[in-house]
Order: sequence, then C-alpha cells, then structure tokens
Amino acid sequence: MKSFSIQDINAIINGEISGATNNAITGLEQIQKANKNEATFIGNRKYVALWETSKASLAIVNANLDIEPGDNRALIKVKNADLAMAKLLEEFTPEPPHFETEIHPAAVIDASAKIGSGSRVGAGCYIGKDVVLGENVTVYPNVTILDETTIGDHTTVWSGTIIRERSVIGAHCIFHNNVSIGADGFGYRPSDDGRGLVKIPHIGNVVIGNGVEIGANSCVDRGKFSSTQLGDGCKIDNLVQIGHNCVLGRSCIMAGNSGLAGSVTLGDGVIIGGSASIKDHTTIHSGATVGAGSGVMNDVAAGKTVLGYPAVDSREMLKQWVALRKLTR
Repeated sequence: MKSFSIQDINAIINGEISGATNNAITGLEQIQKANKNEATFIGNRKYVALWETSKASLAIVNANLDIEPGDNRALIKVKNADLAMAKLLEEFTPEPPHFETEIHPAAVIDASAKIGSGSRVGAGCYIGKDVVLGENVTVYPNVTILDETTIGDHTTVWSGTIIRERSVIGAHCIFHNNVSIGADGFGYRPSDDGRGLVKIPHIGNVVIGNGVEIGANSCVDRGKFSSTQLGDGCKIDNLVQIGHNCVLGRSCIMAGNSGLAGSVTLGDGVIIGGSASIKDHTTIHSGATVGAGSGVMNDVAAGKTVLGYPAVDSREMLKQWVALRKLTR
C-alpha cells in the first residue's frame, strides 16, 4: 500500500500547506466517503460546508476558497484543485493488468505483421496482414486489428476493440473497451424499383492523431471516399457516434451519447455536450460549444455557445425558456 505524508503530497502538487496532521495518506476519496487516511479535494464553494463533517485528514482546495483545516487536519491550497488531484490520482493508480509474456501464445498474428519493441499482445487477439504496431503498444486480450492498420508508439487498446483495415492510429492514444474504428458508414439509397434500399459502399479509412482517447462502446466510421479524421488530443466519451467523413480538429471534446452525422467538421477545441446531435454536412468552428441535449441544424460560428433543439445562441434560448416559464404561471 502506498503511503504519503502531507509534505510528500505537497512536493507533487506544489501548493501551500495550512494546518497539520499525523495521519498518513494511503488513498483518495470523495469528501463524504473519505476516512482519516484519505485525502479529498474541494474545487467548488458548494462543497466547503462538507469539510466540517468529513473524516478526511487532508483536502486539496482552491486557493480562493475560505476554509479552515481543523484539528489534526490539513489543507493544501492550490490554483486549481482538479488539476492537482489529477496529479495525485496518477500516483495512486493501481498497476495495470499483468502480461506473463509480451506476445501471448494464444494470439493470432499474421506473419507479415510488424510488432515494435516493448509492445504486448494479449490472449485471443488477432493481428492481420501487414499491420504495424509501434514501440510499447499495449493490446489487451480479445482485440482485433485488421489488415494494413498502423498504430503509433505507446498506444493502448483495451479488450473488445475492433480496428478495421487500413486505419491509421497515432501515438499515445487510448481506446477503451469495445471501441469500433473503421466500420462502414450509414449510407443507403432507395432502389430503382422503390422496393428496397441500396447500400452505399464505404471505401475510405479512419485517421486518428496523437494523444486521442476514445471511451467504451464508441464508434468512428470509415470515410465513404477518403478519411474520417480525428485531430491530435481529441477526447471522446463513452457511447459516442462519429459518422463517415467527419473531420475533427485538435483537442475536441465529445461527451457521452453525443453524435455526429456524416461529413460534420469540427474546428479546434470544440466541445459537444452529452446527448447532443449534429446534422450532416454541418461545420462547428473552433472554440464553439454545443450544450447537452442540443440538436445542431446549421453551422456554428467560432467561439459561440449554442443550446436547445434546434440549437440557437445560448442567450437567446435562455430568454425563450424564461418566457415559456412566465406563460405557465
């Protein structure tokens, strides 16, 4: 079990200590659940009152909050408690699942595949023809990586993920359980006789940049002609759909259950709230935010925040909601 003194922890997050405790810190926990050997954090004024009854010996707190440590308890004041806690969580992260051997004998790897030094492949994996894994790639059990896919150094692929043929994946990416990369896009047209639907083939691929993280059960479809693209640093939550030929800029965020229809373009730093839906062939320019549950039907200007269904400027939508509330009184 890892154990830290208050001074040890402050050396990691570089804050200002207030108060003191002789209790060692062996874990991290929510403020209501923490015990005397656990640290918690307070990043918002609404949680300050909970500190009085918390059993935690240490709280990492925003420096602008008015709070006292109490008896045998300490605070470490920092500029941003959330970022400081992220550093501590890295220190307390348990060891990842164990690999007895780098390449499990129950993995099926095509003779033409190239596996970089330090890379690990778990049991039940299939690595197809001409696949290239960079150095220190981790592929957990029961992953499928199909022909001519390339994956950059230090990328981690968790169990159940399927990466279809010709995908290009960058370095330092994380794909969580059951991610789907490179499936066919959703494309159909009525048949000439009007009695059925004709499937539109998708012959493109998926290109994903460096430092991209994709949550469990999310899907990124291949392009119809060229590539569906995710820029460096994009962070995709669980249960997200990214349709064929979408292009995401750098450091975009998509929260759970949100979705992009085909050929949507996101600029750099776009934020898509949970359960938001974006119409096909729409452009959301850099720095824009789409509120949770919104439906975007038209392009969104850079830096703008939109909300509602259909989505409009957030200030306009809030005015509409106020007006509706007044009508019901």
